[in-house]
Amino acid sequence: MSKLIYRNRLFVFLLDRIGRLVLRFGRWRVVGQVPKYPKFVAVAAPHTSNWDFPIFMAVVGVLRLQVRFLGKHSLFQGPLGRLFYWLGGIPVDRESSGVAGVVAQAEEVFAASPKLILGVAPEGTRSRVVKWKTGFYRIAVAANVPIVLVFLDSKTREVGIGPTFWPTGDMSGDLLKIQAFYADKAGINPRNQ
Repeated sequence: MSKLIYRNRLFVFLLDRIGRLVLRFGRWRVVGQVPKYPKFVAVAAPHTSNWDFPIFMAVVGVLRLQVRFLGKHSLFQGPLGRLFYWLGGIPVDRESSGVAGVVAQAEEVFAASPKLILGVAPEGTRSRVVKWKTGFYRIAVAANVPIVLVFLDSKTREVGIGPTFWPTGDMSGDLLKIQAFYADKAGINPRNQ
């Protein structure tokens, strides 16, 4: 979609300025480097609070990234539907197609896009979960793109970009390695971690 919020110069300027204020007042420090890959899945974890989104959006603004996200198709209907498209949303129909359908839809978007950063919270919720959802991994494998580990750590007050991980196809083994990177990262609300 050509009418993304990130293509509006005023919004990009405002997101940069507001992002700097959010990070400064929250005493957050941005660390790491954005990889040079034109396409990747950005896994953002731990996701434990409503505050995660504005902090990650502040980083998006400061680094001037164009991050897209998956959302259930019903969000894109009605008067607010255009807003979700404008914010970079990609509608998916989870009910009718299941996980395989969502992966296929995301793979199509990757194939049609010369550049794409797809942001995903692997927990799928701010609440405490026993295990991560694996859609981000399946999408990366299907689209043949790397997974970039993006993090927030309330102990060190750091938010940033960690290593790039290329899936091997051994999902269980790869997930253990990915989760090991996040093992020492504390979310804003550690009770939900």
